[in-house]
Amino acid sequence: MRLHGPDSPLVLAVLMRTPGHDRELLTGWLVSEGLLPAERTLDPDPENPNVWHLHTPEHARLALGARLGVSSSACGVCGSGSVERLAVRAEAPRWTGGLLDPAMVAALPERLRAAQPGFAATGGLHAAGLFTPQGKLLAAFEDVGRHNATDKAVGWATLRGDLPLSGQVLAVSSRAGFEIVQKAVTAGAAVVVAVGAASSLAADTAATFGVTLCAFTREGRFTVYAAPGRLALPGA
Repeated sequence: MRLHGPDSPLVLAVLMRTPGHDRELLTGWLVSEGLLPAERTLDPDPENPNVWHLHTPEHARLALGARLGVSSSACGVCGSGSVERLAVRAEAPRWTGGLLDPAMVAALPERLRAAQPGFAATGGLHAAGLFTPQGKLLAAFEDVGRHNATDKAVGWATLRGDLPLSGQVLAVSSRAGFEIVQKAVTAGAAVVVAVGAASSLAADTAATFGVTLCAFTREGRFTVYAAPGRLALPGA
């Protein structure tokens, strides 16, 4: 992605991704990095669809705040620092969806899996999906990188004007690393459901920002790592 300003274009980011939904990916990435300008045009290069051009009056701010370099498909944490750095630019998400049915939460991985044609064909793609508090799938996106899939989902919601995601559940097909929780916080998502394990940093970050983090969500069960109060748990 090239940032255009008064001087020559600046390479703002190089993202390794599965092609498709590039506008959503780049928009979500800008949200996650705290760089999304209020006024912007973002368009593909007419000769090279792998190059996108960002024009904005806020080019000076973006140039100063940009993380230059390559974001691989393996990890999104490398550009985002720590919990302390995240706290400088993000607030604890609000939740407006009421109490969540644990059975619905446990069913989200299968509902997400049903919306993964790429995984069905290859067995090699991650996914991220946004659900209503009742478990209805709003949108799902696939990518070889789970953080990219999350950025695509966040970008889709941003382009629809749905941020913050205070009434939506973010579900991911993989483990919950720090970068997934970080992206949830910056998008205002207060509930994250992951199929795999949660890292200790992800759990600490979720606890710090009051994000309900459910992981090991499989076979009708899950483990709550932070903020269980949004779940209608027995005896609660």
